[in-house]
Amino acid sequence: MAANIKGVILAGGLGTRLKPLTDITNKHLLPVFDRPMIFHPLEKMAEAGIKEVMLVTGGNNAGDFLRLIGDGRSFGIRRLQYTYQKGEGGIAQALGLAEEFAEGQKILVFLGDNIILDSMKPYADQFRKQAQGSMVLLKEMHDPKAYGVPVFKGTRIVRIDEKPTHPASPYAVIGAYFYDPNVFKIIKTLKPSKRGELEITDVNNAYLRKGRMKHGILKGPWADAGESLESWFAANLLMRDLRQGK
Repeated sequence: MAANIKGVILAGGLGTRLKPLTDITNKHLLPVFDRPMIFHPLEKMAEAGIKEVMLVTGGNNAGDFLRLIGDGRSFGIRRLQYTYQKGEGGIAQALGLAEEFAEGQKILVFLGDNIILDSMKPYADQFRKQAQGSMVLLKEMHDPKAYGVPVFKGTRIVRIDEKPTHPASPYAVIGAYFYDPNVFKIIKTLKPSKRGELEITDVNNAYLRKGRMKHGILKGPWADAGESLESWFAANLLMRDLRQGK
């Protein structure tokens, strides 16, 4: 029997790169064409067959998520929980808050500003069958240096470089990660980076050192709606064209 997967959506942070739009709201509540940004990861979780989801948020607008999303059933999610991240301790710290929710099961972690058009179901089904370890999703880009960039040896990733000046490959590690329960043990061993945060790239490199990471490559368009005002605008155009069948 394939293992169950729970979902964790990370939607905290101060959204400083999208100011002034985020001066009075969380960036994940901003619209991406015809719906709030946070609707997208919820829909992708349901698409992957995930029925139990935790949403990690923070800042001054955390209550707005509950008012907007409610119990999540309108998205096809059976159980939606919320938790709060104080301050900005990094993606890995935010993920650590979901340990009790995960209950020792596999998880799909989704950054709330990711716009992925590929179906998540094939990747989720693949990971359900994977005995242990992790899986990251990649997207080929013209210039991926604003992201984690995988370093390959043959077809195998051996290291991920965070925001490298000279990327070793044309791929970006996008914000969708599959982990087994060992991820929480790894998080507890991390030390803050120069930014004072616990970095998700350090989590991924810990799996790589053990030889326990696989990867998938997205075929369709992808957008990071939270990287900058320009990327948020590009995500709006992408979703407009999709809705209008262009």
